[in-house]
Amino acid sequence: MDVVRLSEPAWRAREDAHAARVDALTAGHRERRAAGERHPVQDFLFDYYGQTPSRLRRWHPGPGVVLEGAAGAPRARWTHYAADDGDVWLDTGAFVDARGTSLAFTRRILEATLARPIQTGCLGLHEWAMVYRQPAERRHASWPLRLGASGTDAVVESHTLRCTHFDAFRFFTDDAVPRNAAPLSRATQVADEQPGCVHAGMDVYRWAFKLSPAVPSELVADAFELAAELRTLDMQASPYDLTALGYEPVRIETPEGKREYAARQAAFAERANALRRRLLAAVDAVDAAARHAPV
Repeated sequence: MDVVRLSEPAWRAREDAHAARVDALTAGHRERRAAGERHPVQDFLFDYYGQTPSRLRRWHPGPGVVLEGAAGAPRARWTHYAADDGDVWLDTGAFVDARGTSLAFTRRILEATLARPIQTGCLGLHEWAMVYRQPAERRHASWPLRLGASGTDAVVESHTLRCTHFDAFRFFTDDAVPRNAAPLSRATQVADEQPGCVHAGMDVYRWAFKLSPAVPSELVADAFELAAELRTLDMQASPYDLTALGYEPVRIETPEGKREYAARQAAFAERANALRRRLLAAVDAVDAAARHAPV
């Protein structure tokens, strides 16, 4: 593959720009963490995915990029980097040796999801299924249910649950599990995933950061931004009343709310698919670079 050489001023400018972008995106979470406070919407990406702001802040150029004059910088000692004659680059051979299984799985799930049509019939009811007939032990117990426990249960009972995402389905209450249109499992995750799912869209961020440092950090940050927007819709359509936090509900129990949710879901799915294609291209670039040492 073609090798790109970045002068020290050029790569430091990109590094600084990425750090400033991530600092702005994570400021609220970092302030709340320092104060011991929690936010049911904005802290989810950190709590659930486990990627810290500091790791997200670290800039990686991706494969096939030589950083001139970086041998004295800390990144020369980072995992999967190589240095020689003052320059630093991603050691793609070492990365593929260590992370080849993750690369292969990421390719499988991205390709499988992209191959399927966008489905918009789930209405975000997974959050409702997570509290169905379980008001005493429900998630986000400090926030009230818009329709109360009985009203929430009635919404679930008047709809067919059409969840396609195992990592949402596994949090369903025991009473909600058999109400789903199809059983889901980890073993069938690749076969079940579809691009209209808001959680599958959030997971593009997961697949991107888990392949760091082989994925350009700008792509990871783009995926993070989309995941944050998807989480907002996720909780707006949930049974919780979050108006005190400034979130107007998407009332999926009404015809108007159903139309709004489906339209926003479809638009987000198109954006998620664009990121999936970029991430697949990044995976291809890693494979190509690994076959053409030294970068």
